[in-house]
Amino acid sequence: MLIVHVHVHVRSECVQEFREATIENARHSIQEPGIARFDVVQRTDDPTRFVLVEAYYDEAATKAHKETSHYAKWRDAVAPMMAETRTSVRFTNLFPDSKDW
Repeated sequence: MLIVHVHVHVRSECVQEFREATIENARHSIQEPGIARFDVVQRTDDPTRFVLVEAYYDEAATKAHKETSHYAKWRDAVAPMMAETRTSVRFTNLFPDSKDW
């Protein structure tokens, strides 16, 4: 399992529009066979900051995700909403392991 945290800082005037575009992308993403979870979280102390928590079954699933039309639509729609370039951090989960499911 590969977990990716995508950190996004959105311009304050774009928060609602970003939320809508991102939730639409997440609804499509979670239907991909290689994705176990796709969470969208917003900071309570700074509503312009979000983290996308993406759980993939393997590396191939991350690549397949970036080739989908919904990802391309999201990427292009939210690019002008960003206050700064988004960043990501990759993790390998230790527990639960997929064999524990």
